[in-house]
Amino acid sequence: MSVRFIKQVYHQLPVIFRLLLSIAALMLFFGTIIHLVEPKQFPTIFDGIWWAIVTGATVGYGDFVPLTIPGKMVAITLILSGGGLIAYYITTLSAATVQHEKDLVEGKLDFKGSNHSIFIGWNERTRRLIDLSIRNSPNTQIVLIDRTLRSVDYRTYPVHFIKGDPTEDQILKQANVSLAQRVLISADVSAKSERQADNDTILATVAVRGNNKHVLIIAEVLTRVQIENALRAGATTIIRSNDFMSGLFYHELSYTASSTPFEDILQLMRTQQFRHITVTEDQHDKTFAELVTYHVKQQHILLGVIRNREYYFNCSPTFAIQKGDILILLIAWKN
Repeated sequence: MSVRFIKQVYHQLPVIFRLLLSIAALMLFFGTIIHLVEPKQFPTIFDGIWWAIVTGATVGYGDFVPLTIPGKMVAITLILSGGGLIAYYITTLSAATVQHEKDLVEGKLDFKGSNHSIFIGWNERTRRLIDLSIRNSPNTQIVLIDRTLRSVDYRTYPVHFIKGDPTEDQILKQANVSLAQRVLISADVSAKSERQADNDTILATVAVRGNNKHVLIIAEVLTRVQIENALRAGATTIIRSNDFMSGLFYHELSYTASSTPFEDILQLMRTQQFRHITVTEDQHDKTFAELVTYHVKQQHILLGVIRNREYYFNCSPTFAIQKGDILILLIAWKN
């Protein structure tokens, strides 16, 4: 191993580690020198190193003290050189800690975890989604990617923020998308048009799918004509927010003042989760009423059945369950 190679490796190390190595070498040097100069006062090299560290850090316990003039000269040299180096190390370490916090808040640091959720796009919907996710699953790791935010305070929103364009591979790699469990792409409501917002969503979907072939991608699409394109791009699930809101508006306009469809759905989604379960072999040919009774005992609410991609809600009690049917259930989040 050549000296040149060692120098190259040394200069490639972060400043903190270079300082630490320099301090270690300096303390070893002075510890050995003081042991050789005053072997009776410093019986071992380790005693000399201990004295050098305590002296260089200006702690001064006084358990080891040079008595001879040569020993005191060594101490003076150590104080003039090593003391400043240790102080500089502590200052650099403090500055690095502050810079790390600053970079984290400003979205400049890579995410190193796995099995996490990635939220793309910052708006009121994703803000509330973060609150819901943390409330129901406190251990959930969330990475937020957005190009408009300047910073995100971790104490306010416990997410790992990455600032940048989600259609760029480098930004997605910073979010460690290759090890992510799911990705939510929220429509950009600040776009010039809904079509432009959908185009951005599709581009982000393509980029995510290109970096992870198996991740679950939930994409919000505003216009119906872009739904197929989003699916072709690799989206697993399409959220048609405009269709949902239009249906909700219709319910609010059509029903009497005594009903509150919006509030009912909101409370339902806060406390319950939808779940699809394929019927088991022993449930074939049973009636809908029999399965309702069975799931009530499990504290599940059976809403309907999916058969050949057709939805059947509020089925008659005698509705016969067939092989391949998928049950639509409501289950409390705690379950």
